[in-house]
Amino acid sequence: MSKTEQPDFSGVGETPEHLAINEAALSDYMRLHVDGFAGPLTVAKFKGGQSNPTYLLTTPQKKYVLRRKPPGKLLPSAHAIDREYRVMTALHAQGFPAPKTHALCEDESVVGTAFFIMDFVDGRIFWDSALPDVEKEERKPLFYALIDTLAELHQVDYNAAGLSDYGKPGNYFERQVARWSKQYKGAETNKIDEMDRLMAWLPTATPKDDATSIVHGDYRFDNTIMHPTEAKTLAVLDWELSTLGHPLADFTYFLMVYFFPRDVRGGLAGLDLESQGIPGLDDIVRHYCARTGRDGVPALDYCISYNMFRIAAIIQGVYARSLQGNASSPEAKKMGDQVQPLAALAWSFAKRAGAS
Repeated sequence: MSKTEQPDFSGVGETPEHLAINEAALSDYMRLHVDGFAGPLTVAKFKGGQSNPTYLLTTPQKKYVLRRKPPGKLLPSAHAIDREYRVMTALHAQGFPAPKTHALCEDESVVGTAFFIMDFVDGRIFWDSALPDVEKEERKPLFYALIDTLAELHQVDYNAAGLSDYGKPGNYFERQVARWSKQYKGAETNKIDEMDRLMAWLPTATPKDDATSIVHGDYRFDNTIMHPTEAKTLAVLDWELSTLGHPLADFTYFLMVYFFPRDVRGGLAGLDLESQGIPGLDDIVRHYCARTGRDGVPALDYCISYNMFRIAAIIQGVYARSLQGNASSPEAKKMGDQVQPLAALAWSFAKRAGAS
C-alpha cells in the first residue's frame, strides 16, 4: 500500500482470537478450489474491514485476499458475502476494475463463517479525500479518475453481465429507506429524534426519476485502489451494499464528502478546495453528468439527506455489533458517537429539500 494509508485501519495487525483462522484448514481448501495455489500459506488480518473481516493470504508465489462474514448473531440481510462474490465476478468478466475472484465457500467448517477469496491488488489507497500526501496537481486527475470509474459502473449493462436479478429495478429510494429504517430500529441503542423524523419524512418525498443501474453502495476513495503512480483506478473493493438501484443515489453518496467536516470520514467541508487543487462540488457534478449523458442531478438535497440517514443507520449497526463483541475492528466502538451528528446533518438537508 502507500504512505496515504490511515494507521488505525490500514495494513495488517494482530488478529483477535474470535477472528483467528485455521491456516491448515484454509490451505487444504485452497489447494482444492483455487487454481494455481501452492503453499505454504500465512494469514494476517487487515486492520480495516469494519463489517466483513478481511485477511491477507500470502504464499511464496502470490498474494490473495480473503473476506468473510463475522461470527455471532447478524442483522437480517447483512454481510452478504455471496452477493459480493457474485457481483465482483460478473463485473471483472465485463472488464470493470473489480478484483479477480477465485472461490466462494459457504461451508462454515473451514474458517468458521462463509468467505470468498480474490486477488490481492497492489496500489494506493487514499484514506483522506483531501489527498494530502500527493502533489496538488495530482488531486484533480485522481478525483476525475474516481468519478470516471463510477460512471463506467453505472453504464454497465447489468443484463449482459448476468445480474438482471441482482436487485429489483424501480422504487429504489422507497425500498432502501424501508430497509435501513428496519436495520436501524433493529440496532437502536438510544433514541435519536432526527432519525425518527427522517424515517417518517424520507418515504414521502422520493425523487420521480426512476433510473436503474448497478450501484456500489459505498463508493469513496478508501474503497478503491489507485495505480501506484497514475490517476487510474485498479480495483473497486467492498461490494457488500451493492445492488440494482438508482445511479444518483450512488453518485450523491460520494458527494457527501463535500459536506462532512474534516474529522468525519475525511470530509472536505471548510477547505479552500481551489487552493488545494481539489475539484469543487459543481465541477464533480458536471464531470459525472458529462460521462453519463445526464443534464444534471435533480433532488440533490433529498439524495444527500437520504445517504446521510443511510450511513447513520449503517454506523449504528456497526456500533451495536461492537457492544456484542462481534465487530471486526476495535475502532467500531468509537463509531456510536457519530450517529447523532450525522442524523442532525441529514435532517438539515431534509429541511433544505422541504421537510418540516
